[in-house]
Amino acid sequence: MSLADELLADLEEAADEDEPECAAEENDYNPNADRDAMDVDVDATSIDRLAKLYNSAQLKRVLEEIGNYMEMPRSDNIVHGPVEADPEYKLIVEANNLAVEIDHEINVIHKFVRDHYSARFPELESLVLNPIDYMKTVTFIQNSLEVTKVDAELKDFLPAATVMVISVTASTTQGNKIEQEELDEVLKACEMGHFLNDAKLSIYEYVESRMSFIAPNLSHIVGPSIAAKLMGVAGGLTPLSKMPACNVLVLGAQRSTLSGFSSMTAISHIGFIMQCDLVQSTQPDLRTKAARLVACKCALAARVDSFHESPGGAMGMNLRAEMEKKLDKLQEPPPVKQVKPLNRPDTPPRKKRGGRRVRKMKERYAVTEMRKQANRMTFGEVEDDPYQSEMGFSVGNVGKSGTGKVRGPPVDAKTQATVSKRLQRKIEKQQQVYGGRSTVRGRETSGTASSIAFTPLQGLEIVNPQAAEKNIQEVNAKYFSSLAGFKNTKKTTTTKDDRKEAKT
Repeated sequence: MSLADELLADLEEAADEDEPECAAEENDYNPNADRDAMDVDVDATSIDRLAKLYNSAQLKRVLEEIGNYMEMPRSDNIVHGPVEADPEYKLIVEANNLAVEIDHEINVIHKFVRDHYSARFPELESLVLNPIDYMKTVTFIQNSLEVTKVDAELKDFLPAATVMVISVTASTTQGNKIEQEELDEVLKACEMGHFLNDAKLSIYEYVESRMSFIAPNLSHIVGPSIAAKLMGVAGGLTPLSKMPACNVLVLGAQRSTLSGFSSMTAISHIGFIMQCDLVQSTQPDLRTKAARLVACKCALAARVDSFHESPGGAMGMNLRAEMEKKLDKLQEPPPVKQVKPLNRPDTPPRKKRGGRRVRKMKERYAVTEMRKQANRMTFGEVEDDPYQSEMGFSVGNVGKSGTGKVRGPPVDAKTQATVSKRLQRKIEKQQQVYGGRSTVRGRETSGTASSIAFTPLQGLEIVNPQAAEKNIQEVNAKYFSSLAGFKNTKKTTTTKDDRKEAKT
């Protein structure tokens, strides 16, 4: 007995003890009903239980009527009276709704094939994402996984890079072979998927041929083929007219398989709108903007067609002309900048403000001669750092005239501060010297020089402060005088050959 049967038995015993009056209801209860339903939904081993549209009478009837209408083309595309009363319009709406159901049925079949074939090749579902391409790949590979034998067939509907990745992955897969009965069910499901896909393509072809009758304005914007695909995915013209432009843009978008390649150039949210001629004729960097513009106009044209206005497609042509004008404006090059010629070299100078006040202001803020000398440097000479801290600050060429003192630059009389005559007489009176010049007063000595010195041996000692200056003068006269000669020169002997070379 399974665990589910034991649980059901316990529940029945508890119900008998607590509520005996409910015995009649318990006798009607079938504990295996839920298990049977579970077997049908989850553990379905036959594709006929899942794919109900494949053998439906509606699909066969719609395909037959489409074949009859395709044999006798419509001569008059303009509808007289309400378009809903036209039998062909009803068939077009039914075919559009049926195309949506076919897409759902294909997804169910793809899930069935994927669940059963994953035991043989589990990595295939991540390499091939399109349901139709996945079922075609399973049909060619089957149970052998010899991709090299069907390499040419796979390249008809798969990129060469994806085929190469499938071939390498199939040689290293960890899957096991499945039974022949299960493989037959998988191949049968693949055949159903191919038939439903062909039926959907035939429906799209028929709706495309009748798009000038059902949606003339939408057909003028994106073309009959794209209009038929948009209506097929949306479920008809009325559901398409109720969609916002952002949802119309992504109709028909599928997840792309890059197989390990870069995704830098991949554009997301690519639907049927991106395939129309207006978007494809635009520059690659403007295609996203062009697709959004086309989606907005498609939403407007679908609403016009749903109310059966402008049956000749005049509104669609006006919208398309407006879009073409905007896209041309976006793609046109920027205007060329006008090259302006230079002014004539003999143009008169501009008039500048002058006058006494302006001259005084310029003299007040002018760069002084001392600042000019401080900003100058002598090449190949080590500068003195007055701060003795290696900060790189120097006084430049100030005070390098040879005296060793900072000599002020010549002062311009115009910029010199004016002194009153009374102040001048006072300064001259202070600078007067009474009693003549003495030997001490006339000598240029420092104010700190003294004839008394403190020594560690004798204490106070009288010294001559001019003795050091006298020694310096004697040394300068000995070595740097213009009358002094060379000291301690080495005598060298010359030969006759040296003299000849010197003469030559």
